[in-house]
Amino acid sequence: MAAATRKQLNIHIHGGRVIDPANELDAVTDVYIEKGKIIALGNAPDGFSAEVEINAIGNVVCPGLVDLAARAREPGAEHKATIASETRAAASGGITTLCCPPDTDPVIDTPAVAELIRLRAADAGKAHIVTLGALTRGLNGEHLSEMAALRKAGCVGVSNVQRPMTNALVLRRALEYAATFDLTVFLHANDHWLANEGCAHEGRVATRNGLPGIPAAAETAAVAHLLALIEQIGVRAHFCRLTTGRAARMIARARFDGVPVTADVAIPYLYLTENDVSDFDSQCHVIPPLRRVEDRQQLRAALQNGTIQAICSDHQPHEPDAKMGPFPSTEPGISGLDTLLPLSLRLVDEKILELPELIRRLTVEPAKILGLPCGTLSIGSAADICVFDPEQTWLLDAKTLCSRGHNTPFSGWEMQGRVTHTLLDGRRVHTLGT
Repeated sequence: MAAATRKQLNIHIHGGRVIDPANELDAVTDVYIEKGKIIALGNAPDGFSAEVEINAIGNVVCPGLVDLAARAREPGAEHKATIASETRAAASGGITTLCCPPDTDPVIDTPAVAELIRLRAADAGKAHIVTLGALTRGLNGEHLSEMAALRKAGCVGVSNVQRPMTNALVLRRALEYAATFDLTVFLHANDHWLANEGCAHEGRVATRNGLPGIPAAAETAAVAHLLALIEQIGVRAHFCRLTTGRAARMIARARFDGVPVTADVAIPYLYLTENDVSDFDSQCHVIPPLRRVEDRQQLRAALQNGTIQAICSDHQPHEPDAKMGPFPSTEPGISGLDTLLPLSLRLVDEKILELPELIRRLTVEPAKILGLPCGTLSIGSAADICVFDPEQTWLLDAKTLCSRGHNTPFSGWEMQGRVTHTLLDGRRVHTLGT
């Protein structure tokens, strides 16, 4: 990126509705930025002179969004996407921090791979990328990774993603080892043997279409198993991408009992269900699978009552060929950076969450889960800021997604809410129309 575009200017954002859930702020006011930091809200500091004015009248000004799960496909799958392409898409969607799971190629099980991703994100200059380290070497589920070295390299947690552990004892030792370094373990509740390489929810739709199913018990049995170990060990744990209402209720009970767990949901699961795969639409092929209508409603209720603290995109860009062929043989995943904010804003229109609470689930709550100081407009914090027009409507066309991956089941949906400006460390990294 040219040096001129990296320059941190004095910026005055004026007239916007400033929503900062971390500080319980929701007011029409001004934001002042200097040297990449937020220096004042409301009135200009003495001697401040703005080099850039951003007119935010009628718009919402909030912290940059923090996405708990986004695969940039680099290193290892650059034919699908790159860090440069996906951080650019993130910026266009108001996302300033992405968390990369460890299932890259090579796996993030050494400091070198974590550092490579950090440096390439810094070179692209559009969004911050933080990494999760592998819980086991090569994600093979057998030998523990060098967690101390991964933490020192900047990994914000560890995970084995959806790869199975060899046995429960290895899992226990891995959780104990993570606890000694105060690392959060990011868990995907999936019983590998019950899932049995299925591709859709085990229910009436899968049965009617002859698709191999993944039962809800693959998730709920794994949640019960994991909660027992977490309570025994006391490790800090986060459950990634819940899909069933029963799993959400189990986690709610554990939290009530004082077990140190949090949870998130990916935005597609709040809209799509098993019915959406009835015509073999490979754009709806995701793992874990889309569940019942009842599960979708129960996930929304868990979001309302605080059982689920964060919403993420679970961004998985693919090249067109990956979604062609018989449904079971296509690659799972949805390209989600472009649609995270507008789909989330629908939850406000549907009275699931108030706007400040929705922004909390997209900013400060995921930041807390990652142990990061972002997701806030506090004085002195980095000026990672999203400005969006909550009333602007637009039709989603998969071909025009900013992400290199155009795989989305939401093509043709009318979206409401569009990002007009994104700032990263006080630099403009996205301006609508430019």
